[in-house]
Amino acid sequence: MELAHSLLLNEEAYNQLGEVQKAEFIFDWLRYLEKLLLATSRSDVREKQKTLVEQLLSLLNSSPGPPTRKLLAKNLAILYSIGDTFSVYETIDKCNDLIRSKDDSPSYLPTKLAAVVCLGSLYKKLGRILGNTFTDTVGNILKAMKSAESQGRYEIMLSLQNILSGLGAAATPCHRDVYKAARSCLTDRSMAVRCAAAKCLLELQNEAIFMWSTDLDSVATLCFKSFEGSNYDVRISVSKLLGTVLAKAIISKHPGAASRQSVRRVSLEEVLELLGTGFLRGSSGFLRASGDMLKGTSSVSRDVRVGVTQAYVVFVSTLGGAWLEKNFAAFLSHTLSLVSQSHPKATQTQIDAVCSRRCVSFILRATVGGLLGEKAQIAAAKDICQAIWKLKKVMDAVMSDGNLETRLGSADVAASQHMLVCALQELGNLIHSLGTTAAPLLQDSSAGILDNVTSVTLHPSISVRLAAAWCLHCIAVALPAYLTPLLDRCLERLTVLKSSPEAVTGFSFAVAALLGAVKHCPLGIPHGKGKIIMTLAEDLLCSAAQNSRLSAQRTQAGWLLIAALMTLGPAFVSHHLARVLLLWKCVFPVSPKDLETEKSRGDSFTWQVTLEGRAGALCAMKSFVSHCGDLLTEEVIQHLLPPLPCAVDLLTLLSSILKTYGSPLKTPSVVYRQRLYELLILLPPETYEGYLCAVLRELAADLTAPDIQVAASTFLLPRLCHQDDLLILSPLLQDTDHRFIEEQLLLGNGIACGSLEYDPYSIYEKDVEGDSVPKPLPPTLSVISSAVKLFGVVCAHVGEAQRLLILERLLDSIKHTKGARQQVVQLHVVSSVSSFLKYVAGSKGHLGPEEMRRPVLALVMGALESPSPLLRCAAAEAWARLAQVVDDGAFTAALAQVSFDKLKSARDAVTRTGHSLALGSLYRYLGGISSSQHLNSCVGILYTLSQDSTSPDVQTWALHSLSLIIDSAGPLYYTHAEPTLSLIIMLLLNVPPTHAEVHQSLGRCLNALITTLGPELQGNSTSVSTLRTSCLLGCAVMQDNPDCLVQAQAISCLQQLHMFAPRHVNLSSLVSCLCVNLCSPYLLLRRAVLACLRQLVQREAAEVSEHAVMLAKDSREELTPDANIREVGLEGALLTLLDQETDGRLCHDIKETLNHMLTSMAVDKLSFWLKLCKDVLAASADFTTVTCVDTMQEEEGDKGDDASVLTIRNDGRPHPFTNPRWATRVFAAECVCRIINQCENAHSAHFDIALAQEMKKRDSRNDFLVLHLADLIRMAFMAATDHSDQLRLSGLETLLVVIRRFAAIPEPEFPGHVILEQYQANVGAALRPAFTSETPPDVTAKACQVCSAWIASGVVSDLNDLRRVHQLLVASLTKIQVGKEALSHLYNESASTMEILAVLKAWAEVYIIAVERHKNHKQPLKTTCSEESVGNGSISSDGLLDLVHADLGTLSRLWLAALQDFALLTLPSEFASQLPVEGGAFYTAETSENAKSHYYNSWAFILHATALWLTSTGFVVADPDEGAPNLSRPVTPTSMCQGSSSGAPVKSPEDVYTERFHLILGISVEFLCSLRSDATMESITACLHALQALLDVPWPRSKIGSDQDLGIELLNVLHRVILTRESPSIQLASLEVVRQVICAAQEHVKEKRRSAEVDDGAAEKETLPEFGEGKDTGGLVPGKSLVFATLELCVCILVRQLPELNPKLTGSPGVKATKPQMLSEDGSRLVSAALVILSELPAVCSPEGSISILPTILYLTIGVLRETAVKLPGGQLSSTVAASLQALKGILSSPMARAEKSHTAWTDLLRSALTTVLDCWDPVAGTRQELDEVSLLTAVTVFTLSTSPEVTTIPCLQKRCIEKFKATLEIKDPMVQIKTYQLLLSIFQYPNPAVSYPYIYSLVASIVEKLQEIDKRKPEDTTELQIFQEGIKVLEALVAIAEEQHRSQLVACLLPILISFLLDENALGSATSIMRNLHDFALQNLMQIGPQYSSVFKSVMASSPALKARLEAAIKGNQESVKLKIPTSKHTKNSGKNSSIQLKTNFL
Repeated sequence: MELAHSLLLNEEAYNQLGEVQKAEFIFDWLRYLEKLLLATSRSDVREKQKTLVEQLLSLLNSSPGPPTRKLLAKNLAILYSIGDTFSVYETIDKCNDLIRSKDDSPSYLPTKLAAVVCLGSLYKKLGRILGNTFTDTVGNILKAMKSAESQGRYEIMLSLQNILSGLGAAATPCHRDVYKAARSCLTDRSMAVRCAAAKCLLELQNEAIFMWSTDLDSVATLCFKSFEGSNYDVRISVSKLLGTVLAKAIISKHPGAASRQSVRRVSLEEVLELLGTGFLRGSSGFLRASGDMLKGTSSVSRDVRVGVTQAYVVFVSTLGGAWLEKNFAAFLSHTLSLVSQSHPKATQTQIDAVCSRRCVSFILRATVGGLLGEKAQIAAAKDICQAIWKLKKVMDAVMSDGNLETRLGSADVAASQHMLVCALQELGNLIHSLGTTAAPLLQDSSAGILDNVTSVTLHPSISVRLAAAWCLHCIAVALPAYLTPLLDRCLERLTVLKSSPEAVTGFSFAVAALLGAVKHCPLGIPHGKGKIIMTLAEDLLCSAAQNSRLSAQRTQAGWLLIAALMTLGPAFVSHHLARVLLLWKCVFPVSPKDLETEKSRGDSFTWQVTLEGRAGALCAMKSFVSHCGDLLTEEVIQHLLPPLPCAVDLLTLLSSILKTYGSPLKTPSVVYRQRLYELLILLPPETYEGYLCAVLRELAADLTAPDIQVAASTFLLPRLCHQDDLLILSPLLQDTDHRFIEEQLLLGNGIACGSLEYDPYSIYEKDVEGDSVPKPLPPTLSVISSAVKLFGVVCAHVGEAQRLLILERLLDSIKHTKGARQQVVQLHVVSSVSSFLKYVAGSKGHLGPEEMRRPVLALVMGALESPSPLLRCAAAEAWARLAQVVDDGAFTAALAQVSFDKLKSARDAVTRTGHSLALGSLYRYLGGISSSQHLNSCVGILYTLSQDSTSPDVQTWALHSLSLIIDSAGPLYYTHAEPTLSLIIMLLLNVPPTHAEVHQSLGRCLNALITTLGPELQGNSTSVSTLRTSCLLGCAVMQDNPDCLVQAQAISCLQQLHMFAPRHVNLSSLVSCLCVNLCSPYLLLRRAVLACLRQLVQREAAEVSEHAVMLAKDSREELTPDANIREVGLEGALLTLLDQETDGRLCHDIKETLNHMLTSMAVDKLSFWLKLCKDVLAASADFTTVTCVDTMQEEEGDKGDDASVLTIRNDGRPHPFTNPRWATRVFAAECVCRIINQCENAHSAHFDIALAQEMKKRDSRNDFLVLHLADLIRMAFMAATDHSDQLRLSGLETLLVVIRRFAAIPEPEFPGHVILEQYQANVGAALRPAFTSETPPDVTAKACQVCSAWIASGVVSDLNDLRRVHQLLVASLTKIQVGKEALSHLYNESASTMEILAVLKAWAEVYIIAVERHKNHKQPLKTTCSEESVGNGSISSDGLLDLVHADLGTLSRLWLAALQDFALLTLPSEFASQLPVEGGAFYTAETSENAKSHYYNSWAFILHATALWLTSTGFVVADPDEGAPNLSRPVTPTSMCQGSSSGAPVKSPEDVYTERFHLILGISVEFLCSLRSDATMESITACLHALQALLDVPWPRSKIGSDQDLGIELLNVLHRVILTRESPSIQLASLEVVRQVICAAQEHVKEKRRSAEVDDGAAEKETLPEFGEGKDTGGLVPGKSLVFATLELCVCILVRQLPELNPKLTGSPGVKATKPQMLSEDGSRLVSAALVILSELPAVCSPEGSISILPTILYLTIGVLRETAVKLPGGQLSSTVAASLQALKGILSSPMARAEKSHTAWTDLLRSALTTVLDCWDPVAGTRQELDEVSLLTAVTVFTLSTSPEVTTIPCLQKRCIEKFKATLEIKDPMVQIKTYQLLLSIFQYPNPAVSYPYIYSLVASIVEKLQEIDKRKPEDTTELQIFQEGIKVLEALVAIAEEQHRSQLVACLLPILISFLLDENALGSATSIMRNLHDFALQNLMQIGPQYSSVFKSVMASSPALKARLEAAIKGNQESVKLKIPTSKHTKNSGKNSSIQLKTNFL
């Protein structure tokens, strides 16, 4: 293929190729040429132009395929537009000659078509340059059209479209001719030709004025004609033409009207009238109404009506949203009039009426829902409401008009009903989509929406009543606050108007619809409503018999209410279950005998009511089983079953009852059957196995009943076909934007679409498709569909004999029928058998014996050859299931053989398509094809079939089947990959574009092939690269295909290729293709585009975004009118699309794509993203913006900045986002939070304003989040103050994130302040609206969270400023104090629980922070908070506490009550009986399940706050208002165990505290001991902090200390927390609690010892009992011992940080040669905390006990020392070493070491420990360890100083210790020497001579030597100076210790060394700073020694005059320098110097 990449065609390469390769080669060359021509310079092109033209024209004769001819034409046009144009006329002539040629052979056709395409392309590109030739050309083409076949007509139309587009107005002379030709093509047999003609006319109307003026009527009639028998594509293109022309007629300012005859203006009324004619009369025109039409029998064909409906939408969309807003009233009245009685045609039969209503609803939904912004939608809703009101008035007049004209009345009622239904449904949809933004609309009393809708509920027509009920449902879902009031209102009306049949049904529908809305409203309805509804339902059922006029209505209403009540779920239903089951039992007779008597007694009317009632009861049970699965216990099922046999018996009697009473019972009996079947489908088959056979017989009878005339395959089969196979059927089965109206065409003419009135019970069901009205099918159809489903279940459960019998019977029933009936029966039977096979396969069952296969096989075979394509699909699926169920290789092979034989012999398309699909699906459920022989046969046959160009159908099915086989064969298919690929390419290049379905199948094959080849496609071998090139070529051909679904295939193929071989897919062309199709009218194409984009941006978001913007800038014409990529980038275009799109899957993909883009690009394109979000949020409906600015201006001084929000809209350029919906704004607010999170992981400057400003100065391209803080706050503010509740929640969340992230950032310009401080007014203003009374609880709860975060953040230090926000919390506290009873009755009780707990949690957080701040500023507590010093931090920290203090009394009581509730709710279910009957303080017993989640969210902080409060009272201050009656009933913990507090004995404070203590401890232990996986870090931390706070005060500690089991349990729980939670902060907090528990135990032991000593003061000391663990024996029992539990826990921590401590791990308990390691900071903290605890343990033990734990403690402590003694710079000790030394010191100085019972054992153990420390030095096995000598020496020193002398003074140990010191002194490292001197100093000064003397004797000599050595060579740097100073200090200490007789010798050693460092005054000036420091130091020391030991001093001086002279000189020099320095006093380090110098000079 590389040879094809040249400017001229490489002819020698071309000639060597075979036929197929030639076509590929040409196509590839043309593709390359197109890019090359655009990139080559003009002169180069002109050089080769002649040859190129010749080559291109010669290709015309080589019969090029459709894609090739298109490219060929394009290249010719480009070539002439770049090069010279003089030869272009020859080319045009040549083409015209080719077209004129008389050769009609099929082989010459491609050449003719290519010539036509070339002409179109040339004129399009060159336009008026060719001006004078076009008349001939057009004439020639039009002449050719007369004899052309469909492909020719198709290409000619498209070519004419191009010619018109190129010439523009210049083509006027030909307009009429073209128009004439296109008219005939618009009603062509071939659908593709119709589409092409529509495109041609669409181009023509741009210039041809007559089309939208004089000929407007005929254009419209023509379009109506074109809709007849059309397909989806035709409807799309023709409706676009019609809509555009009509819109043009209205908008156009006629050009040059004066010059020509005046053209008539067309008014809106006329245009709508025209469209209305098409809708109502179809294509029969105005006058030429056929006889049928006049008689009023024929109705308009559905496809015309659907086409016109789409034209309405195009018409309005073309005129735009602003136009619609202006003219909405006129448009609405016209649209509604389409279904009014004045046009009886549209609503002649119910079927017609339903379909027409759908069309009208669609028009309204697509225009009002799609084009208008929220504000305009609210206005539209008012208009619709007005229309409803007018219609209602008309109806009221009729109803009240006495009985005179009742006949007329009924007609009038019927007249308005359909209009009302459409209006109500649109009103409901509008409000549903507006959500809570519709609140102003409902509050507006002038509109009176609720009154209007409620009053229509009484309309005589059932459809209207249902529509009104549905509208109420929508209102309730959109505005949950209206749910309860509406429910109350309807229940009240229902009770009052019980005697009106309309009211009973109307209001029961309304109640059912509202109950169906509850599941969409998370806040629910009050629990008591269930009881009211249940009572009302019972009442209706019981009173039904009283009045025969009402019995049917009341029965229906009663069961409807019960069925709807079931949807509320188990919590509501459980209380009423017994009553429901009783009613259920009573509705059926008890025994078959009673049923017989019933049958003989009743009349037609009673049977009607009875069947209605029983059907209702069955429906209620079905609702119960599907919504309350949790209540279906064995016991309940036993109660459910008894009526079932009777229900089935009645089923068998129905036919005889029908015979007796005739047609009035027909519908009720069908409904009864359907309800029973539906219930049986849901129940497990075991429950009714006794009557399976009876049910099966009835099902068989239903499926083959003689009276069903209509084959409604489309609602039965799609479920039974495989999703993939449905693609080959009509595109109608696929999702389109017009699905809502296109469905009716799918069902065929005689069948009704679904509509609510067919099954009122569906009004409460969860709606299947988004927010649209439920659309149940008529009962006759839905009973079949339920029967089919149930047949599968029942047939699988009956015995094999019965099963065989029934299958035989079904097979016979098909044989015995004829004609159309046979088709119907076959459809039903095959559906049932498919359903049966699917069920058996799904439940892993088996078919049974072999004879069972025959009837099944016969049935499926018959269906495979049925004329209905859907049935063939279902049969192929059944075929595959049959193979799966039999699961036998031989049988599968036989099935395949049957298909092979059929395909070889059959010639008809039906058999060939059916069996080819059967082959493809055969292996679908068998895990793929495993035999290559079978694969070869399949592929061979399908290759042949797919090339059968006579039948596109066969090609389509064969190729689809091939794609299935490629999928199932997997890697086995590799051998066939190349031939298949070349087959696909050949067909793609040759199949005419008019057969789009073949291309779609080709696309699926290519996709399957790419998937199979997978990652192999990355390879570099020639074979792989050939495959890859072919795949890319195939994609390119499909991308150019005019059919949108083929383009969608191309995109998904490229997506696969990009996944497997990303380097080989050209990203820029792919992205351009995606951008162009972003707003395609085809849903499936848009879905493919977004699925692909979503994948691309996961890897390369930035590149995709850049390509899109580049493309938008390059392309001359705007890409797509909707996506404004040039302005707002791809991201903005996607946001706009998200705003307009309604398809859920598509919206999900858009959001995912945007999220991926945001994740990878937000940080780099920060301003861009923030601006996008801000634009979306600021473009919200004007009313919010205005209010927002006002509040901001009140509080902020700067008006200028705020005014800008208002002026965004009117600065001339259009706003990038016009009125985005609330859902889009919510998404934008979520994006803001995501952006902040992304920045957290990026550069630190995002959260540091000083750094950010500095980096911005350095490079202005830098951009940081903190610089946009004002925008972030403003966006959060705009969102938080919106009308939409969801948006308010998102806004508050954003505000919370902003506060948390930015609270700590200081403001560089005002030190001591933070940057958020300037926005406090905005925060206050954003929070205030959330606390108004009408705000829903979830918003208030969120706002409380923000309040507490704001107060706790410490941003505002001034108390007066804080009070604004604090006041909001205080108000909430007052509101909730009344308890659960008095809060809002609008929502479920659990909603008020949520609000109360949110407030309490917020206060708890504030209190915790206040206490913490107070602790950190621990200054003496000032009682009065003086206002002047508010700026002072400490005051404000107390100030916050003072703010809380005022309410602490109330708060503490509420907190305790909440904790008590929580404790009750967390009890296991077996204690349920002991719970208080009426619930807790803040929850009711019925809503306890819902309340649990709210308690889980908030208990932890409340617990922490309560613990802090109890701590602050110290458990000693009695609670002043214990049990005060502020709560509706006292919920003090005193009432904890009694049912109520009345009559309970008054408890002592001690008991109260004990209960509180146990409450807090109990909740904590319960939570910590079984941490749920969803437990948050905050909860665990808060819980541990609460325990810490609790144990901070003596009283709880004494409780824990005295109750050892409690302590042990707590430790075990903490041990578990440490094991299961890795977080260091949690582990540290746990260790802190452990330490406190140990302290408590210590205090307890001390207390016991003290009291024992006091008691036994007189007695002998020996007899004192032993206190502490281990008593007299020293044994510690695991599980009973606190110390043991603590050791386990500490070992766990230590071994996790330092695994080497575990002897099991290291293999021996000895020392192991591992390098010491530095732990992380967290690790070090944990280890240190554990060591502190270890060192405390001996004090808890008795002396014997301490002996048993000492070895462990020492081992661990020394182990930590050994493992972490790392050498650090500067000789510091690592924190772990310091901790272990501290712990050692604690252990060694323990009183147990001195206690007589343990003294000897301790001494031995401590000696061993010292030996272990000393052993650490010795090299192990020849390796030198890198231990830090200083750490070890310090340890030795600690031993020496802290233990009793007998431990360390035994000679062997002492000697080793001294050696270590000697050795260390020799180490060269100066820091080590300094430390060694310091340690020696401490040992030398030890008071006990037995310890210190040996060291002195051994080490002094070497110290003196060292000092003299330094003395000789003079120190060079500060470290040496330090060594010298430390050494001198040691000698001085020795002098002090030494006995009198030795002192003189020591002083004599010391003086010369000191004096040698003195300098005289000359030297002093020039000395280095080190020498000068030495001089000062020596002089100072001399001055001290002199007076102390004057005699020795004098004698030394006397004996050495040189020293004396030096000393004197130095003193004199020093005095001089002191005099000099006094004025500047720079270097006087120490003010004491001068005075001492004076003294000493005197002394000399």
